[in-house]
Amino acid sequence: MCEANAYLLENDNEVLLMEAVDKVEPDEDGIRLVSIFGEQKFIKGRIHSLSLVDHKVYIKQ
Repeated sequence: MCEANAYLLENDNEVLLMEAVDKVEPDEDGIRLVSIFGEQKFIKGRIHSLSLVDHKVYIKQ
C-alpha cells in the first residue's frame, strides 16, 4: 500500500495526526486529510515536508 501517515511537528517532536492518509488537500486556512477509510481531519497549518520513502507527511502549524 502507498498511503502515508501524517504528523504534526511540535518542538521537534512528531505527533501522529492520522494513519493511512490517502489525500492531502489544501483548504483556505489549512489542510484537509482524508484516510483510506473515509475519515477526515482539518488541520490549521502548512506542509513542512514529505518523506516519500518513509510514507510520512509533516505538518507545522
